[in-house]
Amino acid sequence: MQYYIDVIKKYAVFGGRARRKEYWMFVLFNAIASYILSFVDNLAGLTLKLGETPIGILSLIYSLFILLPSLGVCIRRLHDIDKSGWWLLIGLIPIVGWIILLVFYCKEGTAGENQYGADPKAGEAVPPVNPSI
Repeated sequence: MQYYIDVIKKYAVFGGRARRKEYWMFVLFNAIASYILSFVDNLAGLTLKLGETPIGILSLIYSLFILLPSLGVCIRRLHDIDKSGWWLLIGLIPIVGWIILLVFYCKEGTAGENQYGADPKAGEAVPPVNPSI
């Protein structure tokens, strides 16, 4: 939950780097919040009918609120693997672009400092390796 809150605190920060853990924990809690809000929308009947698609009012407000933090953490995640934030636009290519972005989001970040900032993992203590294994 702390990673989710940290991303919200960096509401429209597009510079710097984001670790894999920060990105994926944000995605997890964002999905949970979206499902809960959709459930509440359906339960309370808070839906608007736009054409044939019903849209929940709470879900719509949450989606608008979370748009900039989502873009920010995606761009910072790309920065962590030493890619420009403009690579996010490859997601506009159906299927292939999404797969490429998924691979990028799963890659380990660049060790040490890169052109986008210091390594976010640098302050972490590395657990000792057990030589008997």
